[in-house]
Amino acid sequence: MIIFSEDNRKFFEAMTIPLAYFGKEDGKIKAILVSDGLCEMMKTGRDALIDSLNFGMFDRIHPDDSVRITRIVREFAQHLCGYDVIYRAKYAQDDDYHYVHSIGRFQHTDDGSDLALFVYTDVSESESASRMLVDNYKMFQKDHFYSDSVTDLPNLNFLLEFSDDILTKIRGNGHTYALTYFDVIGLRYYNNQYGFSRGDELLRQISDILKSEYPDAYLCRGEDDHFILIAEHLDEEHTKEKIISINEKIRVGAYGNASGVQSGICIIEPDMDIPGAMDHAKHALKLIGDDLNKTHIYYTREAGEDYWDQRYILESFNMALENEWIKIYYQAIMRIKTGKAAALEALARWVDPLRGIIMPAVFIPVLDKYHMLYKLDLYMVEQVCKEIPERKKLGLPIIPISVNFSAQDFDHVNVVESLNELFARYRVKKSDVIIEITEQDIARGTEHFREQIHELRKNGFFVWIDDFGSGYSSLNIFSQLHIDLTKFDIEFLRHLDDNNGANRYIMKAMIDVAKKIGIRTLAEGVETEEQLEFLREIGCDFAQGFYYYKPQSLGAIAFKLQKGSPFILCETPEERKQYLNDGDTRFLPEQSDMIRTK
Repeated sequence: MIIFSEDNRKFFEAMTIPLAYFGKEDGKIKAILVSDGLCEMMKTGRDALIDSLNFGMFDRIHPDDSVRITRIVREFAQHLCGYDVIYRAKYAQDDDYHYVHSIGRFQHTDDGSDLALFVYTDVSESESASRMLVDNYKMFQKDHFYSDSVTDLPNLNFLLEFSDDILTKIRGNGHTYALTYFDVIGLRYYNNQYGFSRGDELLRQISDILKSEYPDAYLCRGEDDHFILIAEHLDEEHTKEKIISINEKIRVGAYGNASGVQSGICIIEPDMDIPGAMDHAKHALKLIGDDLNKTHIYYTREAGEDYWDQRYILESFNMALENEWIKIYYQAIMRIKTGKAAALEALARWVDPLRGIIMPAVFIPVLDKYHMLYKLDLYMVEQVCKEIPERKKLGLPIIPISVNFSAQDFDHVNVVESLNELFARYRVKKSDVIIEITEQDIARGTEHFREQIHELRKNGFFVWIDDFGSGYSSLNIFSQLHIDLTKFDIEFLRHLDDNNGANRYIMKAMIDVAKKIGIRTLAEGVETEEQLEFLREIGCDFAQGFYYYKPQSLGAIAFKLQKGSPFILCETPEERKQYLNDGDTRFLPEQSDMIRTK
């Protein structure tokens, strides 16, 4: 039950507008505060009126109306309907029935409770009643619960409270309207640089600019550094010109350096309500990301579907790990010189009971964005460890498995300790797992990250660079870290002959450098005999791609083994020793059988 502060109680009780606040208790609505205006209208003292509302609310309602009102109040208390009714009721010491117009709205308070506000009007006197309704509406705008103290604009409470009324009004004129969700760019940094008073001043300036650009719009102050605007929408070009004008005025009028605003825009469709349109506009705004050159973006249903896909991934991820919906698909890494598999790469495939297979290109960016990749990467290592006994039962050679790691992982867990713990638990040798980290992660990694890479090497793990050449490649990486192998990004082979065959020369030069400093090389994305022959000519050590082997789960491999499918040969320990430098034997397989794939 809501407890009003003494000041708030006095404020509301002193109002001349007939209103009552109700709280919910045991699923029932109970009066907790009434205004002087309601006491005067009902011709009853405050305590007696509260008792009447709680224990005899329907005694004074006309019998023909009481059943209807009882049902509406009950359904309203359960959030099953709105409350906007006219009924006949008697006041204290009055034998005549009056026509009473009552409107009720729920407000969700900060402590999670529901507070209901009821406003009453005696519509028997139509002229005074209409005037009172208008004054009541204006009062809500100025009330501290509905008004932003910095800009004096209506706030989010006001927008949500009167969203149905606003929607009814804008749909009545037949024009197209849009909800725009504005974000003030860099307000936190503006406050840090110039002080909070200057930041509040900037918010007031932006409020005035928006009102001047959209004089007939509904404008509200949202949470923190956001504004919400509902205005008639002409076309995208007009919107673009408006936002350019707004940002120019902000930059000119600001005390310090201000970037202006960015916005997400949602056209209000017939099947939308205002909270839904605001939600869509907010999601569209997030798609701008860190691109300061982009001032606005429109919500589309495709973008909305992407958002809900993200939500599904985030909300289902832990369940997917617990139920092992994320499976390992193995892809062979072939030594070009012998044509035998030297290792396998563990690729993640989310086999969802509702959505089928969710590919890494869909779920990994989401996990990356919300810093959850470390859970996936350690899970993948554990699944590799769990499947080693199964691989042995199938007669498969235990050649090393490479697992992808993100630089984020090293910020959330001690990767070395976590790997050592997993290997000890499952009695797995360090030679069984290779750590792959993308070039971009290594290039932008912190000193702490680089120290942990060195720690991995000291603990006997092999470290490979993945996707070399996908970003701003720098050979300095090779001088800063001890790397065992670099894997060339798939785009090198896909565009081998573009720009007069530039990638041919680049790959040959990088392989020559890698050889001189003792780093092995691997090219991914091999799909043709011609590509493979080129890699053989330039001295690339390993190749990976659909030309050899498509990723398959252990279950699929086992099924093909039972059907007697042809196998791809794997290196024997003796063969592998011939290719290791300086007698390093950490990377040796345990068996010398063939891996049955294809």
